[in-house]
Amino acid sequence: MTGRQHMTGRQQWCDEVPAGPGGAMTDEVGVITGPLTVRTTAVAGGLVRIEIQYTDAEEWYTLTGSPVPHHGDPAAVHAAALAAVRAGRAAEAPGAAPA
Repeated sequence: MTGRQHMTGRQQWCDEVPAGPGGAMTDEVGVITGPLTVRTTAVAGGLVRIEIQYTDAEEWYTLTGSPVPHHGDPAAVHAAALAAVRAGRAAEAPGAAPA
């Protein structure tokens, strides 16, 4: 994890990660696979929004289950999201309520 943090008035983390077998599930297009970029942004209400894209693409997709609570540690949620995407199996946002 490179842990690149971008300060644009809010906390944001963005890292590239290879998707594991079965990829990551998005709200907009279903499962995506391959080299991906995960972006986690702290938003109002103690939540983080997790978005994902094919690395170097323009379109961002919502990781299914996002936004999720960060319980005071949004960087930990970002790390958990990276681990979930690495594991694959149609990964969803960590801490998301089961469907």
